[in-house]
Amino acid sequence: MDKKKNFRQWIGQEKVAGYVFSLPFIIGFLMFMLIPMILSLYFSFCKYDIQTPAKFIGLRNYINIFTDDTSFWKALRVTCYYALIGTPLKVIFALIIALILAKDTKLTGFYRAAYYLPSIIGGSVAVAILWRRMFEPTGTINAILSVVFPGITNFNWFGEGSAIWVLIILTVWQFGSSMLIFLSSLKQINRELYEAAEVDGANKWRQFWKITLPLLTPTIFFNLVQQTINSFLAFTQSKLITDGQPNDSTLFYTLYVYKKAFPNMGKSQMGYASALAWIMLIIISAVTALLFWSRSKWVYED
Repeated sequence: MDKKKNFRQWIGQEKVAGYVFSLPFIIGFLMFMLIPMILSLYFSFCKYDIQTPAKFIGLRNYINIFTDDTSFWKALRVTCYYALIGTPLKVIFALIIALILAKDTKLTGFYRAAYYLPSIIGGSVAVAILWRRMFEPTGTINAILSVVFPGITNFNWFGEGSAIWVLIILTVWQFGSSMLIFLSSLKQINRELYEAAEVDGANKWRQFWKITLPLLTPTIFFNLVQQTINSFLAFTQSKLITDGQPNDSTLFYTLYVYKKAFPNMGKSQMGYASALAWIMLIIISAVTALLFWSRSKWVYED
């Protein structure tokens, strides 16, 4: 009986210790995730400007978004374009660099760290400001282009047709995290498969298409889902580099939500912004579900 009692006491102490160590996460999750989400869902059905009490108006915010708000459709179109172009380019570039760095050399560790560095600092304010400086008419990029192509001087990278590409190039440059995931997957591929392919006369290109690429499809799928979600949630680049200009050609959806919630002039439309945020949640969920639906058609599971 004493042994059973001691065992129960020990189990009880373990449970208490577990709850104590989990408490910071639980409190943080409730205060900064769950409760704000519930409040934002309620505010999405209200007319709310932060300064005055919320007034319930039903579905009016959602109706106005889909019927009267042309900026909503433009922001959604810009964000989809950014995600559909930037995400595949980023994943492809990460895969190419991973294949290059898959072979171990004395400097491989240094190169891996160097290529991963942009992913750590890429979303920072300092990098966004530096990126804007680089692409200014008198910036570094135009200086290099003027040397390579003397006919190009002071090209306007922030014009209506080219500004979005400045942001796409930035997101492609932040390929480090996807690259490391690809590197890890490449290390897991059985080398005997390549040896058998060489015996059968397959060259490197055929080995890539018949062995490497099929076995990497689960990793490609993971990176594709992760980077697609990140692209839809991009904010810092658009806010600090272009502020959505010119003519809202770089107005990301998250930036539009921010401008509605915290305008430079006029009253806040926090209730309207909350409705916009929930619409984005539904869109991201739908896109993610579509990617998972397509998984069985191209991802190698064995």
